[in-house]
Amino acid sequence: MTARTTSDPSGDEALPPVRPSFSATTWKEVVHLLLNLAAGIGGFLYVSLWLYAGVALSVTVVGLPLLAAGLTGARRLGRMERRRARALLGVRVDEPSRLRQLGAQGALARMWTALRDPVAWRCTLYAFIRLPWGILTFTLTLVSLLVAWPLLGWITRGLSNVDRAMVRGLLSPSSELERRIAELEEDRGVVVDTAAADLRRIERDLHDGAQARLVALAMGLGLAKEKVLEDPDAAARMVDEAHGEVKLALQELRDLARGIHPAILTDRGLGPALSSVAARCTVPVTVTVDLPDRPAPAIEGIAYFTVSELLQNISKHSQATKAGIRVDKNGDRLHLRVTDNGRGGASPANGSGLAGLAERLGSVDGALTVNSPTGGPTTVTAELPWRSR
Repeated sequence: MTARTTSDPSGDEALPPVRPSFSATTWKEVVHLLLNLAAGIGGFLYVSLWLYAGVALSVTVVGLPLLAAGLTGARRLGRMERRRARALLGVRVDEPSRLRQLGAQGALARMWTALRDPVAWRCTLYAFIRLPWGILTFTLTLVSLLVAWPLLGWITRGLSNVDRAMVRGLLSPSSELERRIAELEEDRGVVVDTAAADLRRIERDLHDGAQARLVALAMGLGLAKEKVLEDPDAAARMVDEAHGEVKLALQELRDLARGIHPAILTDRGLGPALSSVAARCTVPVTVTVDLPDRPAPAIEGIAYFTVSELLQNISKHSQATKAGIRVDKNGDRLHLRVTDNGRGGASPANGSGLAGLAERLGSVDGALTVNSPTGGPTTVTAELPWRSR
């Protein structure tokens, strides 16, 4: 799973000390403070124009859309300021979550979402207060450069620390909830892509497998029908061939249905279902399931397919002679552990499907941990939220 790092939007991160210094950091701060005037003028003019026009025209049909468009632009302005602060002040804050896509609900819903966007309004406030602050910082920095050289390090560091606090306070995500929303929106995209890929796989398997066999079966039975009277023996052979095709088509449909959601999982639960998939593995597998009751069907399904893919990886890549599965409940989490004594070296980065598993688990607030040193053994631990039926 892709690791996410978060910054401290509250500003608790220690600020650089105020002291005379002429390091590269100081000169970056000088550049930032001198650019504040131009950035402040540009941001203030942009915000003033669209805000005044939007409020003035709010009684017409163009006023609210203009306000919504202006707020969208304010978000972009905030992104530019975050990049400038990152490059010149070393301030690293998370990008706020994107506005949710509401295209299916129409333009009115999108406009209302933009108007209620707290990130854009904070970027607007930031642009307003930057003009007087930009004038002050530009003047003090320029004077320090020209006539107060011994004080340059003190002045620039103090002014830059105020800038850092402004960026963290106004341009950071609103809260931990805001960051969580961003993560869930990203995970939702993974789920949608995975579901689309699964549908394409099912369609391809039906088209190339059972459907093709059933077409051949229909043609074969049609020919047998024509030969029943004139050549009964040939007709009987055709019927026998058709019978074989029926068996193959039924087996392919069973395999396809098992890939969608196995009946044994629905009827008997996770323990018997995992024992069934373990029996089909090319490596001997011991299965231990210790659950007080059954989790929700969606969690059972994710757990089943996670173990199934891990066993496939063991069969294809591990060169193991034995493997084990253990499933239990720990608090409000469902824990899965799959081990093998193979050659090791498994990693989400080596194309073994582990990266996809990690993304799927992350989409439901789960996690995947891989411990696979070269030479083995390999232990893959999956964790899912426990949701009762």
